[in-house]
Order: sequence, then C-alpha cells, then structure tokens
Amino acid sequence: MIFKPETKLYAYEITREAGQDVMYINYLGAPYVPTIADSPIVMARTVESIIESPNVSRVVFVQQRNYSYDFRQVSLLVEVGQLYVHLIKQVKVLETSTLEPYKYKKYLPQRYDTMRYLVLTLLKQDPLACYVEAKRLLREERIIAKKLPKAEQTSEMHYIRLLTKILSLLEGLTIIKIVKERLLGHKVGDRTLYKEIFRPEIVPNFTFTRLMSSFPPESEIIDQYDIGPEYDKSTITILKIPGKTKDIYHIMAPEFTLSEELQSLVNMARNVLLEHKPRAEEFVDPSRIRQVFFNIARDLIRELAETKKISLSYRQINKLAVILVRHTIGFGLVEVLLQDDKIQDIMINAPIGIVPIFIRHQEFDECNTNIIPSHEDAESWAAKFRMISGRALDEANPVLDTELIIGAARARVSIIQKPLSPYGLAYAIRRHREKPWTLPLFIQNRMINPMTAGVLSFLIDGGRTLIIAGTRSSGKTSMLGACMLEIMPRYRVIVIEGTMELPVNSLRDLGYDILRMKVREALARETTEMSAAEGIRTSLRLGDSSLIVGEVRSEEALALYEAMRIGALANVVAGTIHGASPYGVFDRVVNDLKVPATSFKATDIILICNPIKSPDGLHRWRRVLQLAEIRKHWISDPSIEHGFLDLFRYDVRKDELIPTDDLINGESEILKDIAGNVKGWAGSWDAVWDNILLRAKIKEAMVKTAKKIKRPQLLEAPWVLKANNMFHNISDKVRQDIGVPQGRQVFKEWQDWLKKELKKKKI
Repeated sequence: MIFKPETKLYAYEITREAGQDVMYINYLGAPYVPTIADSPIVMARTVESIIESPNVSRVVFVQQRNYSYDFRQVSLLVEVGQLYVHLIKQVKVLETSTLEPYKYKKYLPQRYDTMRYLVLTLLKQDPLACYVEAKRLLREERIIAKKLPKAEQTSEMHYIRLLTKILSLLEGLTIIKIVKERLLGHKVGDRTLYKEIFRPEIVPNFTFTRLMSSFPPESEIIDQYDIGPEYDKSTITILKIPGKTKDIYHIMAPEFTLSEELQSLVNMARNVLLEHKPRAEEFVDPSRIRQVFFNIARDLIRELAETKKISLSYRQINKLAVILVRHTIGFGLVEVLLQDDKIQDIMINAPIGIVPIFIRHQEFDECNTNIIPSHEDAESWAAKFRMISGRALDEANPVLDTELIIGAARARVSIIQKPLSPYGLAYAIRRHREKPWTLPLFIQNRMINPMTAGVLSFLIDGGRTLIIAGTRSSGKTSMLGACMLEIMPRYRVIVIEGTMELPVNSLRDLGYDILRMKVREALARETTEMSAAEGIRTSLRLGDSSLIVGEVRSEEALALYEAMRIGALANVVAGTIHGASPYGVFDRVVNDLKVPATSFKATDIILICNPIKSPDGLHRWRRVLQLAEIRKHWISDPSIEHGFLDLFRYDVRKDELIPTDDLINGESEILKDIAGNVKGWAGSWDAVWDNILLRAKIKEAMVKTAKKIKRPQLLEAPWVLKANNMFHNISDKVRQDIGVPQGRQVFKEWQDWLKKELKKKKI
C-alpha cells in the first residue's frame, strides 16, 4: 500500500488481499515507530479504527517499514472493540439511569468519572489493566457497601452489579484468558505482557512479503548459524516450541535489519527501477541481467545517497544493491532461503498470504518458517518463471516445471495454479546441492556403504543399464548424479532432462565431454520442445555415448528401453523412476508405461532409494534399501519366475546394506557377464571380487582420510574424479606389469599417490 502525500496521518484504507480485508493505517511522518505492544495510544487508535471496520483480518501500519498484525492478533482487538461498543450502546455504562437509577445522587459524579476512565480510556488502551482495575474497584465497593447506611446500600448494590457484569464481560475476552494467570501485580502502563501477545511481521516498503522478526516467547533455541556472504549475511535460528512436532526456521535477512534511513533509500531506488519492465528476451540470460541491474542499482543508490546527504561505505552500497536486485527482478526472500545449503525443499502453499513458507531441513526435517509471502510477490515470481522457462502457465496450462539458478544455488521449481489449485498459485522448490553428490559423500552420510559403492563403480565401468528408483525426495537424482561421476571422462555422455537437475555444468567444468538435451515435460501441453522419446531416439544418432535420462515418466520409457536393448552402443544407460521395489519398477514400466515385458529384461540393475524413519516419526534419513539385478530367463513375471536377484539388502538393525550370499558366492550373472569380456577376469570370480573390494577400499579410504585430516573437500567431485582417474591409471600400469590389476598392489600404489598429492597440495 502506497499512501498519497496528502493522506492524513493515522487515516486508513482497506484492501482485499487473498480473500482477506486488510486495513492499512498511515503512519508515514509519525515521530515514532508504531507498535501495539509498546504504545497504549497506538493500541487505542487501532481499536477505534477496527470498531469502524470490524471485518478486517489483518492490520498494517505503513511507515518506512510496514508492521503487519495477523488475523489472530487482530481478532483480539476486534473483541475489545465489540465489548467497547456493547458497554456504550447496550449496557449504557455512561448514562445516569445505569450508574444511579435512584433519587440518591451522592456518588454519581465519581462513578461517571470512574466509568469514563475504565471504559472510554483504559479498555481501548490497556484491556489488561482495565480488567485488573475493574476487579480492584469491585473489591473496594463491596467493602464500602458493608459500611454504608441502609438508605444508600440499594444504590451501592446496583453499582456493584454493574461492575460485576463489566468484570464478567472482560473475563470473556480472549486477551484476558491468555494471560489471566499472570495478571497478579499488573499495573496501568506496564506493557510487558503485550509484547508477548502482539508481535508484528515486519515488511520493508520495497517488498510485500512479511516476516515475523521476534521469537515466540515460549520457544527454545536449538541451533543458530549464518548464511550468505559477509555483506549479505542472514542469521538462521532453529526454534523448538513445547508441544509442537515441527520446529521453527527463523530467518533474519539483512533487508529487515536496515535503519529507517536506509529503508527509505532502498524504497526510493526501487520505485525508480520499477519504471523499467524487463522484457522476456532479457531473461534468456538471467545471470547477465542480474549483473546489469546490480550495476545500475549501485549507481542509483550512490546518487540518491549523495542527494539525501547520506554517507555510505562501499560495502553498504553493495549490500543495498543486492537487496534491491533481489526485490525487483529477483525472487525476494526465496533467494535468501536458497543460500542455505541445509535446506532441501521450500514449499509455498495456496492461498498465499495466509500461511508461512515451509521448508525441509537436512537436520531438522520439516519446519515452519517466519516468512509469509504475499500474493503480489507470488504473482511476480510466476511471471518471471514464465519468461525464464519460455513455457505457459495459465488456466489451460496450470502446471509449470522449471529451474532457478542464482549464483551457485540451483533449484527445481514446480508451480501450480487455478483450476488445478483452486486457491491460486502454489510453489514446490527442490534445492539441489551446489556441488555434485559423490559416492564417498553418500558413504559418509550412510546412504550406502563402501561395498555398495564398489559394486556400483564396477557396474558403471562395465557399461550396464541402471534404473534408480524410489519415492519423491528419496535421493534418486542425487544418486544418479554421483553415478555419473563414476563414468570415465574419456567417454562421451548425453543427458536428457525435462527439468535440468543433474550436475551437467559441474561435470563439464571437470573436463567431461557432456551434452545436455532439454526435452518437453510430460505434463506440458503446448511447447516447441521435443518430446523425451524423440530426444532419446535422437541421442542414439549422436555417436558412441553413455546415456543418462533424468526421469522416466511417460512415453519416453519405450524409447529408453529401445536404447537399453541396443546397449546405447555398449555404454552405460541410466535413469530414475518412481518405484518402491524392483517389482514396483516392473509394474510401473510394463503395466503403466506399456513397455513390453520382454523389453524390461534390458534392465540390468535396479537400485532402490527410500527414506527411513525413527520410531517416534520425527526424524528420517535417506538410505539405499536394495540393489537387485534382473535376470534374463523369465518370460512374463519376474517376481514369480525368480527374475530378481538381490545383491544387497538393507538391515534396519545395523542401519546398513548387507551383501547377500548370492553376491558373495558369485551368483550374479550381470557381474560375471562384465567379467567375461575382460581379459584376466573371464571365468575367475575371485579376480572380479578382488576388483570390487579394491574399489570399495578406495572409496572407504577417501572417507576415512577426509575425516582424519578434517578436509571434507576430499569427498567433493574434483577430488573424487582425480582419485578415480588415478585408480584407472594405476590399474592399467599394474595390469601391464603382472597381467591383472591385482587389488593389493593397486591399492598400495593408490595410497602412495594420495599421500604425495595431499602433501603436494598441502591440503
């Protein structure tokens, strides 16, 4: 809400937002910060405005910062206003006939003054003190009544009944009920209890999103940390509320801590920048347009500061420019949330403006936040996502899947709107890790163990077909990205995705010959993009390549299995799909996606990821629960005809994948088939097992070394790729020396290399 300059101080306007009536009260020019908790005058004035418009759901004080009170807090004031009107108009507490209906008028002036103070003044300014004073008056009048002559007792008892009625009505107020047990000793002017009840959300004038700045009074701090660069630092506090299963993720972003002077400066700069409406073609390169706007914002803030004679340092100018970009062409506080690498998901539910943003935290799971987005911001974000993606989002196309890249932060964004979402826009944002996941990182996080990593490495080198299955948020895409890092960089990789989630850019930076193909999403209706099925078929004409499919959802399944059946020119083929078991994958592929059962045999390996929960249901962890191979002898149903062979099964008591006897005893046809094409391994299960154990030992050694020397970067993609490359080079050298890449010798030389590399790099 922007008030015109001629709008009177304390005047209000009511607007309809997200199905609510919102009252904006003008405090621009007021010599103080308006707050109901601290100021009895502000409280009384607000109650008076609400009496005139009792249907409001939210009240906002407009100043350089806007102070927004939600429905729960406003309803307390509505009750006070309704009681005030009732006492004046129905009970008629200020009329002579009510105060003294008898001929004896000795105490009428005193009672009138008392009632004026109690109802006209105190009730609106300090309802808690009004209750305490009414209780005190009643107690005193009862004592007085006992001492009065009988002629005056009738009048006194009438007055006592009036006070009793007023006290009873006050006791019915929710605000009294909330703090009734703590009112002993409360005095007029003491605002301590109000600070617990009235805690506004703070909204700078340059954004519509509201933020609850103070902590709930009963909360307990269980963690606190900072995110973002030094000049744009935000403080994160995790709060535990007694009796609640969800923690609160409380964020204090830099835009909410600016002084009034700097708030005014940013608001002026924003009004200037908003005159330029970015065109769709400008969003073709979002990073470039952000840099352009950042440079413009810096110059604009510097000029405005000079005009207003405000002294700003270089760091302050950069800080304000970042905030300005974030709240003009950017995505507001969503960008700040994406700076936190501990956040996995961000959920913004409809109707927007009513409920806070929810997040999923890697340590504290699902949390409420102290951020309430506005309908205006949500609409603005949707328009930007339309331009970035080049896809429609309207009633004919109510679903949009796209991606958001801001600096190093990457996220998948899913948006729905009417008619699919009857209450309007809603967002689900999946934050990707800034660096690619690796198998050693998964070992460290206990999602897999070294032995499983060794088998996966062996299978990928063997060029097998791999399907990674699981529920949503089970880590399928992250695991596929980690497996891609096990492909030797000497081989070309083609990645096919509808929404770009796999770490293609990171692998390209590491030297991979990698090509990304962006195809049409399964739910998209009108688009110029090629279908996933056509993308897969096209990839087979692009030469000898490994083929990675982001997610199998629809008709592309037929094309994928076509690629699998021809082995994608003898290189690894891998993808993800939703499924909770090997048979669940078979059922989805064959019965839902209509792939012939015989074609399903082209799948060599199915890996199942799923979250596991603690007994109390409050915690969960991602784990690989099963690694199975698909045998080829069955005809119609692999579950009945023993077509699935487990290589690993999850042991819940040990919280670990356990290799099966079939794997240990060499019953895996897939592993033996890989060995049959390698000189020195054919017919020798011991040699194959030795190589798997070697790969497992190398992965485990990386994890242990990183922990021992306290250098977690050893588990990141650059070091993992370097270690993998050295493993292959040393294996080739040992093979040439003794005929086979003997595990003991290769591991010894690899360890020697690692020690020298760590010393050389001084890591």
